[in-house]
Amino acid sequence: MAIMRSGPEPFPQAATLLDSVSPYGSRRLTVEFDGATTAAYLHDDTSPIAATWVANHVRAPRTTDPDRLNAGQPPIMPAARTRHPRGIPPLDPVSLQALWFEEGDGVALLEQGVPLAVLPGWSDSSRGMPGYSRDVIGQTPFGWSLEDAIEGLGPRMERASEFWQWRNSAAGWGKFQQAALTHLTARLGPGAHYWDGAPGKRPAIGISERPPAPGRPYTVLSTVGMSAQRMPVVEQVVDDPTDYSRIELAVATTLPSGVAALVFLWLAGYPWREVTWFGPGHSVRWYDQPSNFPLGGGYEGVLLLDDPSGLSGPRVPDLSGFSVDGDPVRWLWIIPISERSRLLAKEHGSATLVTELAAENRSWIADPA
Repeated sequence: MAIMRSGPEPFPQAATLLDSVSPYGSRRLTVEFDGATTAAYLHDDTSPIAATWVANHVRAPRTTDPDRLNAGQPPIMPAARTRHPRGIPPLDPVSLQALWFEEGDGVALLEQGVPLAVLPGWSDSSRGMPGYSRDVIGQTPFGWSLEDAIEGLGPRMERASEFWQWRNSAAGWGKFQQAALTHLTARLGPGAHYWDGAPGKRPAIGISERPPAPGRPYTVLSTVGMSAQRMPVVEQVVDDPTDYSRIELAVATTLPSGVAALVFLWLAGYPWREVTWFGPGHSVRWYDQPSNFPLGGGYEGVLLLDDPSGLSGPRVPDLSGFSVDGDPVRWLWIIPISERSRLLAKEHGSATLVTELAAENRSWIADPA
């Protein structure tokens, strides 16, 4: 049974103790106090998607009160399931802080720096998976014991704290940016234009242009910054997320660079904005009319490949060898596709689509002519 927000009288209206939006703007944490309990809620852009009981502030009952649940109120945790059966004093809002995971899909609630509760990215009320609370004993429908999960969640919180200290430091972004650009120079030669692909937003994204060079009659445009933070969701779908958590996107093209680079304004922040991930073989549908597609040709989406050499065209540059915080960075090449092709890949897999495109002599270079 999920904790739901608010409810009719006679229960008092809850007061919001903390309201925090993730740095990427895709998730929101609220912490609410109704005089008897405190609960934390993780929201998407429309509604709560996960919740956890945090604390009782009155003496615990022997069993859960069905009237509270029927009214949509968070429960007063039964005595056998809380570490403080007599309740604790109300939490001071000034002492509360949200620590967002670097992926932006999960968050820890801290009281004076000490973890009170955690709502990781896999918390989902619809699947009966609440968050974790310091004061819960065992597993309940309204929260699971944080102490029982601290071996896994503790390092995640430490890493999140270190990540944001690094990311907010004066030199953090500059050092990353320089390392990424140096890597691209070693692989593709000198750069030309460099654009800010996400002005005033997070994650910060640059776009680097590598113009044609001897033996390479096309331009390569690459993001710089996607790999500075891990993508959301990966750990929920891949057994070992290390090789998939960090990516950059690239496109090889004969189009004017300033036009082709617009594709990154759509794609570069997409994983954090939509709380998803990009991996080899993934396809993404263009959100606007085909006539407005940045890579021309009336295409309606893109296919992302780490090795597009199965398509026609010259040798694909090797962009491997860059890592961040010990994680290898994977470059995914953008291949424009039609909506029919995207649906084919969705139904039969990307390998089937690549075989079809190869039979059509499609190049991996974006050239609508």
